[in-house]
Formats: sequence, C-alpha cells, structure tokens
Amino acid sequence: MAVTHGRVALVTGSSRGLGAVIARRLARDGFAVAVNGRPGDEQVAAIGRAIGADGGAAAGFCADVTDEDQVAGLAAAIAGRLGPVDVLVLNATGPQPEAAVTEVTWAGHLAQLDFFVKSPVLLGRAVLPAMQARRYGRIVHIDSEVAHRPPPGRSAYATAKSAQIGLTLSWARELAPFGITVNTVAPGFIPVERHADVPASAKEAYLASVPAGRMGTPGDIAHAVSFLASEDAGFITGQRIVIDGGRSLGT
Repeated sequence: MAVTHGRVALVTGSSRGLGAVIARRLARDGFAVAVNGRPGDEQVAAIGRAIGADGGAAAGFCADVTDEDQVAGLAAAIAGRLGPVDVLVLNATGPQPEAAVTEVTWAGHLAQLDFFVKSPVLLGRAVLPAMQARRYGRIVHIDSEVAHRPPPGRSAYATAKSAQIGLTLSWARELAPFGITVNTVAPGFIPVERHADVPASAKEAYLASVPAGRMGTPGDIAHAVSFLASEDAGFITGQRIVIDGGRSLGT
C-alpha cells in the first residue's frame, strides 16, 4: 500500500553518516523519506525502521545510484511505495583516496565523477520529468568546502565537486520556470563514521582554523538541507551555502 505523508524526499547515500541524519531530519519535518544505500546494505532498512520508530514515514530502497538501470528502478519503486519524488538530496559518495597530482589516474577521476556528476544526471533524468509536470521540486546537492579549498592530494575529489557545483548552477537556471529549485550545501569537515581513523591531531588542527570555535555536526547540515527542501524556500535557487563555522573567511 502506498504511503502518503506530505512531500516525498529521496536522500541518496542515507544509510549512515551525514545522509542518515539528513533523512531523519526530513522525516521529522514531515517528509516521507526514501532511504537509499547500495544493494546489500542492511543499514538501509535499519534507518527506515528507526525513522518509523520516531513517528516518521520512511522506506528503504537499495540501489547503486551510479548505475542507470538501477536508478530507473529506484525511481519507479519509490513512486510505487511512497509517491513520486518531490525532493532529491544528492548525498551519495564513495571512497575518497588521496594521491598526488602526478599519481592520480583518469580512472581515479572518473570514480569521483561517477558520484558527483553521473549520479545526479541519472537521477535527474529519472525524477525531473514528473517534477516538471507538477511544476514543483527541490534538489539539494551536498558538495564540500574542498571544492574551493582543496588540500594536497584531493585533486580528483575537488575537481568532481567543482563540476557538481557547475551542474547545480545550470540546472537552477533551466528548471526555475518549472517551480524547481536547485541549490547546494557545502559542509566543512563534519566528523562522521567514515572519519573514525582521522588522527586527533588532524581534527585539532582543523578546529584551530574554525572561527566559531567548534566542529560542525551532521545536524548543522541537515537543518540547512531541510530548509532548502521546504516549500518556504521556493524563491531560493542557484545558491551555495557553505557551512563551516566561518572557516572560509580566513583567520
């Protein structure tokens, strides 16, 4: 039986980390949330159950969002279970290896582009026609401060994130007449599970560069995403919100 609970939001890569917190925040704010992770990821169902236990509406959908056939199946499955996607949060990411410029291969660049350009393009093709027909939609990309503050060894990641920002701007201009907004949220370093091996000294050095005097939290990002996903944010498009405690201002 289809679930109806306000607008429907798909959060890619939402079985853990930042994506899981965004999914839970959107559910708290009244969205029916499609939780997504790779096939075989048991956390997808677990996050869906956790949202339900908190009184929200959610369902889990396993799909590789860099695979065209799986993306088409994902959109159809969500529409059948929750309804057509009104809000698309592009959060999915993969491994982010570090390598010197002279060591990064083209395959290494393509691996990053798969998540930050190919996946949004595939998902857009799957959900945008219905958004255009309804003349309503919200798309929120999750990029990174690294796009404009790339440390050594992250050239492939920074390049793909910069391409994602370009995609955001072009989509925003083209889709605005259809009532579809397209924005991006750029977190600073937000420690989540994937950063468990980051040395304490590295975290301390980063913290010393943040004027706000604290590390950001997944909740800080989720709050901004939920606002951009809301009906009240309909006149905000083509914008990039950097959430870094003022770090981009310099010291």
